Amino acid sequence: MTGEKPSQDVLTTDLYEATMCLAYLREGMTGEATFSLFVRKLPPGRGFLVAAGLEPALDHLSRLRVGPAEAAAFAAAMNRPAEELEAMDGLEFRGEVRAVPEGRIVLAGEPLLEVTAPLPQAQLAETILLNQLSHQTAVASKAARCVLAARGRPVVDFGLRRTHGTEAGHAMARVSALTGFAGTSDVAAAHTYGLRAVGTMAHSYIEAYEDEETAFRAFARAHPGPVTLLVDTYDTEAGVRTAARVLRDLGHGPRSAIRLDSGDLGELAVRSRQILDAAGLPEVRITASGGLDEYEIDRLVESGAPIDMYAVGTKAGVSADAPYLDSAYKLVAYEGRPVMKLSRRKVTRPAAKQVFRRPGLRDTVALRDEPVPPGAEPLLETVMTGGRRTGPALGAAAALGAARRRFEADLAELPDAARRIREPHPPEAQVSGALTRLTGEVRRRIETRVLGAPGR
Repeated sequence: MTGEKPSQDVLTTDLYEATMCLAYLREGMTGEATFSLFVRKLPPGRGFLVAAGLEPALDHLSRLRVGPAEAAAFAAAMNRPAEELEAMDGLEFRGEVRAVPEGRIVLAGEPLLEVTAPLPQAQLAETILLNQLSHQTAVASKAARCVLAARGRPVVDFGLRRTHGTEAGHAMARVSALTGFAGTSDVAAAHTYGLRAVGTMAHSYIEAYEDEETAFRAFARAHPGPVTLLVDTYDTEAGVRTAARVLRDLGHGPRSAIRLDSGDLGELAVRSRQILDAAGLPEVRITASGGLDEYEIDRLVESGAPIDMYAVGTKAGVSADAPYLDSAYKLVAYEGRPVMKLSRRKVTRPAAKQVFRRPGLRDTVALRDEPVPPGAEPLLETVMTGGRRTGPALGAAAALGAARRRFEADLAELPDAARRIREPHPPEAQVSGALTRLTGEVRRRIETRVLGAPGR
């Protein structure tokens, strides 16, 4: 034992990754392997996915090094003497990563990422890669649908208090900004990624004062710029009238707002707009919150509700209607030999791949070394070689801005049927002839050599 504390980054893995890694090392199976990470099928109600989570995943891989302390911790987890895990001491990620850049729209069956590295290294990377890309892609896709539903009206992130941990909350703030959100309540994320921090007040603030007007005036004194007043603590219409009086008296109308957080938001927005306009405050905006997601935003926009901004939290932060992706990280080649899985309903395709995209998101999944077809572009880019990132280092805010531009460009190409909030129809990626032929050849080889079935 070294006395050093093991890295939580390295230990953040499933036990079976470490047990397989050790077995590979002991058997001398350190040849080059390629693993492919993809989503088998889209969740119900999704017409597309937005690739996200690559940046933190690459950060993890760049720190993935097993030292004596980590080897000892793995040994303790396996209930084995520390010396039996010495083979893992010094293992670090020195492989290649090719991936779809963050912000790009992706379809079912397309690799989001492929790792090519010595087998133990590539195996040990599995858990963190699936964790980061699966969660953040699911949340980014939910956020993108909220932006679509709002039809140009600003959407902001209020999700931090309800996400499954603060790390997930920070990820929500980041990927929602990637897909077009106008701000976040998460101060740490706003600081890190150069986002606009947004927020109003809680009902507890109103309740702490004797009456709403006193609360509103005190808040406006503390914040002399534009303010947003929460108006539904007691009676919403009375709260709007009080807010209108305070905003008018203090000259806080321009860029200020009221927030509706409960009840029939559409009906209350109509009545609130009438009250504000009658008070001579047409410039005061209406913000809505309270259990919103793309379905409710779509309903409110369709109804013509005069809501200027939507704040989404819980349902978007946990991607409530589709909280997970049917994602997988599968070995597709080892030492130049293409491999595949034949399990029922979980068949994989062999070999390293590329995705070629034509306008309108007409995609083809192909072999990595196939030539780029005319009029198409390859989606997967080399983002890491020798365990180190490629390309110029970008700050957090710059990387996020580039991802957002990629998202906006792909969204403009997405077919209308895939953009629908209700009953979307996702595009389907085609498979190249070369990949189809190779898949058949590998299947026949397995059936003959492994299963003992006659070749077909």
